[in-house]
Amino acid sequence: MTIDVREIADLGPDDRVAFFDRDAGIEAVRGDVREIVNRVHEEGDVAVREFTSEFDGVEVGNLEITDECERAYEGLDTELREAIEAAATNVREFHEAQVPEDWRREFGEGRELGRRFRPIERVGVYVPGGEAAYPSSAIMGVVPAVVAGVEHVTVVTPPADELNPATLGAIHAAGADAVYSVGGAQAVAALAYGTETITRVQKIVGPGNKWVTAAKAEVRGDVEIDFLAGPSEVVVIADETADPELVAAELVAQAEHDPNASVVAVTDDEETGEAIAAAVDAQASAREREDVIREALANEASGILRARSMSEAILFTEEYAPEHLSILAADDEEVLARVDSAGSVFLGPETPVAAGDYASGTNHVLPTNGGAHVAGGLSVETFLRSTTVQRLSASGLSELGETITTLAEAEGLEAHAASVRTRIEGAEAETEPTDSE
Repeated sequence: MTIDVREIADLGPDDRVAFFDRDAGIEAVRGDVREIVNRVHEEGDVAVREFTSEFDGVEVGNLEITDECERAYEGLDTELREAIEAAATNVREFHEAQVPEDWRREFGEGRELGRRFRPIERVGVYVPGGEAAYPSSAIMGVVPAVVAGVEHVTVVTPPADELNPATLGAIHAAGADAVYSVGGAQAVAALAYGTETITRVQKIVGPGNKWVTAAKAEVRGDVEIDFLAGPSEVVVIADETADPELVAAELVAQAEHDPNASVVAVTDDEETGEAIAAAVDAQASAREREDVIREALANEASGILRARSMSEAILFTEEYAPEHLSILAADDEEVLARVDSAGSVFLGPETPVAAGDYASGTNHVLPTNGGAHVAGGLSVETFLRSTTVQRLSASGLSELGETITTLAEAEGLEAHAASVRTRIEGAEAETEPTDSE
């Protein structure tokens, strides 16, 4: 059997560590990445070209390939170009619905408060690429930034002797302003610090391998990042009404990504669990990337788990905080209402995770390694900053005066209190009648 069926109640400490303390594997390369980042910071394009030759085996002429992306888009076959445009349209529409409106309103007499939202000016998007095709990652990274109103969106994507036209075409369709043929840790460093060719950005987003993730961890603080993403994850909650073939299809699909992917099904029905295991084995044998799939299914963070109740299944899922959560249950909305921590949720038998990966409109750049406990996926808000705005009238300040001065003096900040009293006393003086009156 490809994947084991185990009882949640029987999981030991080591098992729980494997499921709940998932690791992106970046510490193993952190030292080497630090050296790469420092070299690029100090030497710019020279270091970028050297590392590109060493790690990618490619001698890059012109690092900028913006025009090449446009040509690639124009050269795509009609079916692929239309699929890219359809996916980009759906992603754009969903993210346009996220754009917040500035607002102000009165909070009591003479106290007007509000928020306004403005985009970051310069953003870098990492798009995995080279010879491999990742048009969906280009769409997911670039479109939300464009929708947010980012002034300049820079894309970096790994080089190759023959760059994949689908990825390049999608980068153009998504609306990137500048594109550079550089990948790995050196690309992240170039975005973070700038080189002679690549302009420094304020925030870096997008998925990559452990070298890319380690580099994002290294430059964080000098530049903002989205989050540190690890291998792909899925949890499927299934009750006795779930079709085992559909559950298995979700596990196999995510296992296809990476040998380190974590794929989990949780069910409260013994017969369903065994049927899922059998279906996984059969489906894995039929896939082109069977070796990758079976390696992922066999790792310690993958498995089919049997819960004593749906409540136990939900508790496990909440602690896990999956990147992707598929709910195949009779009352999926009731299950959803009890799960707070998940990157993206897929409800019902007609909603495969692959829909969100490519074209439903939601974003597939999502937190992993338990990150969904504290953060959501890439969105328009990722590229915005908010400013609070306030205006007080004389009466509004007077009403707050004693509260402010009392707290300021309690903190030993006498000048803060004075800045308030000066205004209140000045306003009172202006309203006092003169002798002539």
